[in-house]
Amino acid sequence: MFDQARALLRQFKGDSYVYGLGVLPQAGRLAAELGRRAALIRDPFAGFAPAVEALTATLRAAGVDVAAVIPGAAPNAPLEDLHRIAGELRRLQPEVLVSFGGGSTIDCVKAAEVLRTLGGDIDQYFGTGLVTARLQETGLRLTPHLAIQTASSSAAHLTKYSNITNVASSQKKLIVDEAIVPQRALYDYEVSFTSPASLTADGALDGLSHCLEVYYGATGKENYAQVEQVGLAGISLVVEHLPRAIADPADRTAREALGLATDLGGYAIMLGGTNGAHLTSFSLVDILSHGRACALMNPYYTMFYSPAVQPQFGALTGVLCPEASGREGRPLARAIAEAIIRLERAVGNPATLGEVPGFSDAHIARALTAAKNPQLRMKLENMPVPLTAELVDDYMGPVLEAARDGDLERVRELA
Repeated sequence: MFDQARALLRQFKGDSYVYGLGVLPQAGRLAAELGRRAALIRDPFAGFAPAVEALTATLRAAGVDVAAVIPGAAPNAPLEDLHRIAGELRRLQPEVLVSFGGGSTIDCVKAAEVLRTLGGDIDQYFGTGLVTARLQETGLRLTPHLAIQTASSSAAHLTKYSNITNVASSQKKLIVDEAIVPQRALYDYEVSFTSPASLTADGALDGLSHCLEVYYGATGKENYAQVEQVGLAGISLVVEHLPRAIADPADRTAREALGLATDLGGYAIMLGGTNGAHLTSFSLVDILSHGRACALMNPYYTMFYSPAVQPQFGALTGVLCPEASGREGRPLARAIAEAIIRLERAVGNPATLGEVPGFSDAHIARALTAAKNPQLRMKLENMPVPLTAELVDDYMGPVLEAARDGDLERVRELA
């Protein structure tokens, strides 16, 4: 499976992406290919200080001047951090951006560069392709970006997504645009060895959700076979190795497996889009980390999607629940959903909204309102059972209520 994962990543990114164990010293060469005067935006976690020092040294050794080291973003990429980083970039006017952090820092750097170059309010870029459209109108170009990942999670270093959170309203929105894909990327999986169990589980479950949701949404698509290959490889690596990494954080094989799996999750979301679970997660930012929210919701959306994804269920059975071989229809959907719940429970993730501290029915109301927002329409459209805003309350409502109560049978199928 490791060799297959590496072959898929080479197919995805070619030589623009360097990954593996002990590869951080190659960051200088990658940055120098993009520019000679860099702004380094680093994850504020103090434990990364030695890695940041080593990174700065390799940049300078390659002839890249580090104009400033800027603190990165807090979890969920708050608006406040976005505007602070954008202001620093305006002041520095670097030739190349070097981000070093998890998804939140990398997402903030992507969006901050959009604001620095194009101006305006970030809200006007939430949605699909709006940055590219503005670049074409103005003739401007974004500053090249080397994204260096530190956590096996969102794969922000590889993708066209930037998730930004309004902390005051507890609502996340996203930019989806090819223009913000980093030109170079690096992930030294050894950096993730210090990740606590909670972050390890959260990130791996996010990667699994990327693979699973895109696979579900591939029904009827021309690239179905490619999505299936990427998705099943990523899911298999998480299912086999996440419990090992939780039990022994120093397990190098398990850590590398999770790095490969979540990178494949990044490949998946460049082949297709996530859907229901991710959409709901955007309204749960005040009570759940992103990966945990997606993982919690996916069993319930699995029940909702059942009529449209029976072929996917057949392939997933071998990975998640071989004992369910031979089942079909809703009983098979339930077996897949219960297998995801068992994995969540095994790594300490809640499996119902009702058991999450701080949850209330106000979160359901917020999620239903957000699902009707045109800026998040792509998530509804990516569902294997697409919904319109007019159908959200009648069909997404029962999914959220089922997740609240842990009642898989409460989910309604679209007539």
